[in-house]
Amino acid sequence: MTRHEPVEALASLRHEFGEHGGVNMSIEASSTFTVVDPATMPDIFAGRKSPESGGCYLYGRHFNPTVYQLGRQLAALEGTEAAYCSASGMGAISAVIFALCSAGDHVVASHTIYGGTWALLNDFMPAKTGVQTSFVDTTNLTAVKNAITDRTRLLYVESMSNPTLRVADIPSLAGIAHEAGIPLVVDNTFSPLVLSPARLGADIVVHSLTKFIGGASDLIGGAVCASAEFIGNLMDLHVGPLMILGPTLDPSVAASVALRLPHLPLRMAAHGERALALAGRMATLGVTVGYPGLSGHPDQALLERLRHPDFGYGGLLTIDAGTEEKAMALMNTLQNDHQFGYVAVSLGYFDTLLSCSASSTSSEMPEEALQNAAISPGLVRIAVGYSGSLEQRWTQLETALRATGLVAKR
Repeated sequence: MTRHEPVEALASLRHEFGEHGGVNMSIEASSTFTVVDPATMPDIFAGRKSPESGGCYLYGRHFNPTVYQLGRQLAALEGTEAAYCSASGMGAISAVIFALCSAGDHVVASHTIYGGTWALLNDFMPAKTGVQTSFVDTTNLTAVKNAITDRTRLLYVESMSNPTLRVADIPSLAGIAHEAGIPLVVDNTFSPLVLSPARLGADIVVHSLTKFIGGASDLIGGAVCASAEFIGNLMDLHVGPLMILGPTLDPSVAASVALRLPHLPLRMAAHGERALALAGRMATLGVTVGYPGLSGHPDQALLERLRHPDFGYGGLLTIDAGTEEKAMALMNTLQNDHQFGYVAVSLGYFDTLLSCSASSTSSEMPEEALQNAAISPGLVRIAVGYSGSLEQRWTQLETALRATGLVAKR
């Protein structure tokens, strides 16, 4: 297993100049594109010419030059042949599912995934397409293998599960998927740079650009990183989900994301450093904390083996407050009494974001599914930011933990 060096791969990619020689690439705002030779247009519609085969652009919903260049950069980061972007992470995930499945097909997915993805697979796809999903504990490799049928078209996992932070054994899962003749699809939103799923055996990697890659909670976007053939299929003029369904990323957003990629390594390292320090201190106080960088985490050894050493163990941790009431009290105190962070969904922001997963980002899941996924009513997901000093944030956190009874008062 060769180590993927995403920072070097991005730096080795040709840097596109702006239209007039600017150091940043231009934002191509055109919705439609000129062909110099009219005879070229039939070739584009027939799929004989494309940006890859001659720089031909047709229409902004199909390919946009600015979005296309962002895709090249993300492909370099993930170590795939190609990538293209969508208007949201769910747009990217939905496009992949639609591309791989036909009516009546079957999906095997982790039972612990983002609530929106769970609703897509559990509710939307069966109702609209007849595609059924078996949700399994993907840390149990035998259960994964047994769930695959002759109608299964993909295996879907998150590199770090939302919100329980279980780490996917991507090489083993890829082996199971490939033995069955199906692709492994990995959502790497929680761990860009920390993990490189394609280099570990995954066939398709999806992202919500909204999170760590965006980094400022000011934009929405998604991405699919895969083979050039698969990305081409997503953009096919007749059956390509990214083309036909229209989840098009705005080129201004694409340009904004591209400007943030060079400092993504610095940000991921900062998130991870702060999260590890806070998690370790809470564990010492006896708090029920979940963080894959701690020795007590069930997947710490696995993550140590799979991760890139320069970017830590990720920027999220969990606290199990026991009950929803205590979780709400803790978040209220942290936000309103101590300015530790904000009670808000999402992650990857420079300030800390707090949410109670069972009643927010996983609320699409019924009670039985939440129990199976080990998402307790009092589980607080903390997307750790890097603003302020460590000692400042630790004092705020410790004071709130003691005030809400999660740590004994002195």
